[in-house]
Amino acid sequence: MSEEEKKDKGFTVSDRRRFSVSESGEAREESKAAEGESEKPEEARETPPEKAEAGAKAPGQGEEGAKREEPAALPEIDFSTFVVSLSSSVLIHLGVVADPTTGQQKKDLAIAKQTIDMLGMLQAKTRGNLTKEEDQLLESMLYDLRMRYVAESK
Repeated sequence: MSEEEKKDKGFTVSDRRRFSVSESGEAREESKAAEGESEKPEEARETPPEKAEAGAKAPGQGEEGAKREEPAALPEIDFSTFVVSLSSSVLIHLGVVADPTTGQQKKDLAIAKQTIDMLGMLQAKTRGNLTKEEDQLLESMLYDLRMRYVAESK
């Protein structure tokens, strides 16, 4: 194929799968030939998944081996979980609840007030667009957080 024909063609798709698509799943002839040319040294070969799971440990792992903990399922994101999340943040900054990352209780009234003000702005901007339950949740959270802020700022 000439250079001019290659430019007009656009792009080329080449099948790099090692096995055929047929039911037999045998190695393709091109794959067998390429495999013989690119033999890796024994130490450079990747460990098959079966052997890796059988107890091979990655550096820095404990007794669990290759097993990793599954992350905890996160709650569905909706308006209520958003409001509760912001409220939890206010409680941490008021020093009512320990910071989950450090385990320490620390007051930062300025950030607590700013987050309470954000919740107030959210209430004003969403007025008339919330369900009855969402509106009640936001109203009660704001009342409770404002009362706690007043008590902590004295």
